[in-house]
Amino acid sequence: MSIRVLLLGLAVAMAPAVAAERARDLGVPFEGTPGARNAITDVAGVTVGQVTLIEDLADGHKVRTGVTAILPRGHASFDTPVFGGWFALNGNGEMTGTAWLSESGQLEGPVMLTNTHSVGVVRDAVIAERVRAGGADASGYWWSLPVVAETWDGHLNDINGFHVKPEHAAQALREAKDGPVAEGNVGGGTGMVCHEFKCGIGTASRRVDAYTVGVLVQANYGIRDTLRIAGVPVGQHLRADRVYTDAALTGDTGSIIIVVATDAPLLPHQLDRIAKRAGMGLARMGSYAGNGSGDIFVAFSTANADAAKGAALNNAQFVGNDHLDDLFNATVQATEEAIVNAMVAARDMRGEGGHYANAIPHDALVALLRKYGRYKR
Repeated sequence: MSIRVLLLGLAVAMAPAVAAERARDLGVPFEGTPGARNAITDVAGVTVGQVTLIEDLADGHKVRTGVTAILPRGHASFDTPVFGGWFALNGNGEMTGTAWLSESGQLEGPVMLTNTHSVGVVRDAVIAERVRAGGADASGYWWSLPVVAETWDGHLNDINGFHVKPEHAAQALREAKDGPVAEGNVGGGTGMVCHEFKCGIGTASRRVDAYTVGVLVQANYGIRDTLRIAGVPVGQHLRADRVYTDAALTGDTGSIIIVVATDAPLLPHQLDRIAKRAGMGLARMGSYAGNGSGDIFVAFSTANADAAKGAALNNAQFVGNDHLDDLFNATVQATEEAIVNAMVAARDMRGEGGHYANAIPHDALVALLRKYGRYKR
């Protein structure tokens, strides 16, 4: 993770140098068995890179944005596709490359996350990096339709300043690694808000027999009233410091991108089904996918690498449809926890135009969990 920071005037809350606290650390109860890192990188081969841009400019504008890259096969992602699928629960948002993903059933390259007005520059940068890697022919030419998704960070970020540059996308790709994944105010999630609390990037995973399901979210959706954590109506109790006071902004006008990875051998139509289940984890948080929300999900499987290499005739294994239920359930569970992790890891932030988003108060959340009998240590 790279952080560009210039502090002028008000201090800006940033991800601390040490690992941020996670939801389980607070005693939030979750169902299912997580992987070793409880992250999307528990799926072998998946790597994540993030570039975080935080700067107070001399002209008064505030930069609070970034890029997150998810590489299904690490740095081999440009050479060997994965089977993939996607689903739009509500389409007031953007995820490029989905027409070809639906048509081909293959995800070719990384999944990139950024802000709404930086989709184009990130998309072009991914193509440039693929050309730079060479291998297609003597010219290094590659035909490419990258998958780049967005949520809107204009409440905190000078979104019309176009501060995400091609070199930031290239850096996120270049520095992608396995291991723990930074959460909260990082990468594409730097300036994001959910349920009127500071939010951003979150991740979680589940083990299902011999398989792993991992989820990463860029969360920027929802209103305070409907927020539920572990079934507790948190939003009905924590009413102070709400982000939106204008009646015109009290509906769900945000967005969330959910990326689901698994090593279970699944075919593209089955991955469409997995992607749909991410919406059920979102619903557990109290989202109703409002008219103004872009809730778009993508799922991929790292299995069947040989079948994805493009030979004339290929053989692929797949889990039978009658045996998918545990993977569906794991997707729901990991999505819910990833969103809560994004909220818990986030820190207070001040940004563009004096706007703010305060993090969910950990002590108040714990008190509510105790009150409703949902605290677990």
